Parts: sequence; structure tokens; C-alpha cells
Amino acid sequence: MEWRSEGILLSARRHGETAMIIQVFTPDHGRHAGVVRGGASRKTAPILQPGAQLDVTWKARLEEHLGSFAVEPVKSRAAAVMGDRVALAGLNSVCALLSYALPERDPHPDFYAQTLTVFDLLGESEHWPVAYLHWELALLDEMGFGLELETCAVTGSTKDLIYVSPKSGRAVSKMAAGEWADRLLPLPDCLRDPTADASGLLDGLRVTGYFLKTRLAQGLEAALPEARARLVDVLGRRA
Repeated sequence: MEWRSEGILLSARRHGETAMIIQVFTPDHGRHAGVVRGGASRKTAPILQPGAQLDVTWKARLEEHLGSFAVEPVKSRAAAVMGDRVALAGLNSVCALLSYALPERDPHPDFYAQTLTVFDLLGESEHWPVAYLHWELALLDEMGFGLELETCAVTGSTKDLIYVSPKSGRAVSKMAAGEWADRLLPLPDCLRDPTADASGLLDGLRVTGYFLKTRLAQGLEAALPEARARLVDVLGRRA
């Protein structure tokens, strides 16, 4: 068995004296693991940094085997984020959530492209936090837990949508909320519009975090990665 693709490095850990076991997210083969022979060497170790874009060739005798990777660098993102604590936290959160949520070897080509967009913004654009917020929305959607934020769940209206129902994951208008308003989640503009400013970012992350915890994490029966909480904390301190 052999295939070649592009991939985002999610994690790398030592395997024996000189090898590394890595996880990459590829458009055609999803989250995929394999051994990099000599991955711990001075030549290769600097390439194997989370968030790095790699050209990878995977080989194994049988498809179900762990197999081995040959890797070549395409784009490193270490320099762009190492001097920016918030961007580094964003990169770590994306890598951790992908490792946590994606089924192994299940392709998600469109979501891969959106992930690349977020990575390319990290450390390069001040607008990346809103792009990250919409990436979390996309992650929920890819995992089968998408939110419906375009119309009111009660009236069908598209106006004055300022809440999200924690039960249905659907938008609720100001008029329809009534006495239930204090039980609903906020719906900031930036959660519906990726071009909006980041003034409601923390409220948006509160919403995605709620559904990541109550739907995705409960489905996987495992707590969310700490990297996600650290990112929210860093963003809160900056705000």
C-alpha cells in the first residue's frame, strides 16, 4: 500500500531512539498516523512541528498497518506564531481539536481547506480569531452537530436573532425569547458573519464551546483538550 498527499502535522512523539510517530491531517486520507524513520534527527526534527504543512508519502504492507511516512516540508508556521502567544495558542487548539475529534482515516477535504485558511492567518492577520471561531462551527458541522443560525427556531424570522437555544442549537429572535431569554446562549454578530468585527468573540466561543462540550465531547466520552480552554483564557486576557 502506498499513497502521497499533502498534510498538516498535528502531533509528533518519539518512537525508539531515532524515529517519530506522527499524526497528519490530509484532505484525501483524513487524520492519519505513521512512523517517520530518523524523525528525531537534527535534520528532520525541526520539520516535525505542529501546524507544519508537509508533503507526505505513506507506505505499509497492509492498509490496516501503522505504516511509515516519508516527509518533505512545504510550509513551516513556527516562525509566524512563536513570537505571538495568542497565535501559538490558536495553533495548538486547532491541532489538539483535530487530533481529538476527527475519526482516523476519514477524509474531510473541504474542512482541510478551511483549516489551512485559519493556519495561514495565524500570526499574519489580526482577523484570525473570528476565522478560528467559524472553524469551530465547521468542526461541529463536520462531526454532525452543526448549528442553525440563519432563522429563528420559533418564528422562522431572520431579524433580531440574538440568542441560541442550548437544546436545539438554533437561533432565537429577541421577540421569541420572551421570559426564556436568561436560559439562552448569546448570538453575537461574529458568530453569524465571518466578516464582522471581533467584539463578540468571547460570546461566540462560549456558544461553540458549549456545543463542543455537550455534543461532541459527550459523544466521544472524553473531555475536550486543555489547549482549547487555554486559547479562550488567553483571548480573554487580551480582551
